[in-house]
Amino acid sequence: MSPDDYTPHSGDRRYRVEHYDLTIDYRLGTNRLDGVAIVRGRAVEATSAISLDLAGLRATKVRSDLGGRIGFTQTDRKVKVALGRQLTAGDPFELTISYGGAPRPRRTRWGTLGWEELEDGAIVASQPVGAPSWFPCNDHPSDKATYRLAITTDLGYAVAAAEPVSTTTKGGRTTWVFERAAPTPTYLATVQIGKYVSRGMDLSGVEGQVLHPAGLTARVDADLSPLPQMMAVFAEAFGPYPLPSYRLVVTADDLEIPLEAQGMGVFGANHIDGKGSLERLIAHELAHQWFGNSVGLARWRDIWLNEGFACYAEWIWSERSGGRSAHAKALGHWAALAAEPQDLVLSDPGPELMFDDRVYKRGALALHALRLTVGEDAFFRIIRAWTSQHAAATATTEEFRTLAASVAGRRLEAFFDAWLDAEALPPLPEAPAALADVEPAPVTAALNVNPRAATEG
Repeated sequence: MSPDDYTPHSGDRRYRVEHYDLTIDYRLGTNRLDGVAIVRGRAVEATSAISLDLAGLRATKVRSDLGGRIGFTQTDRKVKVALGRQLTAGDPFELTISYGGAPRPRRTRWGTLGWEELEDGAIVASQPVGAPSWFPCNDHPSDKATYRLAITTDLGYAVAAAEPVSTTTKGGRTTWVFERAAPTPTYLATVQIGKYVSRGMDLSGVEGQVLHPAGLTARVDADLSPLPQMMAVFAEAFGPYPLPSYRLVVTADDLEIPLEAQGMGVFGANHIDGKGSLERLIAHELAHQWFGNSVGLARWRDIWLNEGFACYAEWIWSERSGGRSAHAKALGHWAALAAEPQDLVLSDPGPELMFDDRVYKRGALALHALRLTVGEDAFFRIIRAWTSQHAAATATTEEFRTLAASVAGRRLEAFFDAWLDAEALPPLPEAPAALADVEPAPVTAALNVNPRAATEG
């Protein structure tokens, strides 16, 4: 693991984390978080020191299982730990870090990220570098670990974080315990706290749960009614759902964008209107469980592997649920993108543009162009091979290019060079006759190029 060139100040290449055990006490009235993080990992190179990312909270004590004298210092973004002895590559270690303070979002070039107070609750939205706002971690997209989280907070509030294990109340406070066995990068770990009702859902054989304010029940029921069919469509198109369950949280607050976390989608009250107006966003966040959460990023420059795939899943859902075809949507979005500045390289958009809406739409167009190029059968075999071969791991654009050519049984260098590595938008390949007469989908709104105001999470 090397430093990510989009987030060069985050993460530490000298080790990888295998497990985080987080015990957090959070008081909503005072916005006070006190935590203990047990971090178990292994050195990947010889070292006698490591650093953890932590921002806005103060580490008060660090202990180690290694023996000897341990020391630590803290800057505004790192806890630097002197281990007391030399580790060689492969050596395990365990650190216990006590920390606390008033959590707040980090100010970054992508906006404010991380732990944030709601009107009556809290939300975590970490992509890409917000995780250190609430726990000490190795904040690199390729460093996936398992988690145990014990969250204690005020009575009357529900907590969502991972797979629930237990809930106990003592002394006027409730502790919620969760586990996450699926390897998860730090930016997809989450905690959501609010005055929510919680209801189970059967999502075509996948365990589902929705948490929302009681006053939004009718709107939630209406807008989430397609979810079981959506799960079935995506499982057929992409392969089996990759996690034990799927949870949706709807906050009482309006949110700028919906958010994905591991096994979870988070929506603001403004995204759930009871009319299905933003159904595509529900599809988008569900698709991230395959693309971004199971098949993760090895580096941020490949963000199109998350967002382009999730955007294309919106189009697949549309055509398979009786709406406009993916080809109709592609024609409309191609025309809109062709009118935009041709200054973005999909395979390396740069940190300032990594969340530009053109990454989402051009990524989806590249996938549709691949579908037109290799044919229906080969295209969906490529997608299912991608989610299968890289499940619970990370991957790169180069690996997708190689896999696509192998599954399709043909050379695709020129195709991918044009769609992924060149600034100019290529023409869409000619469509089969069955698609050629479909009217293009209208795209009336201007494409949003504000990195943190894109309409999808």
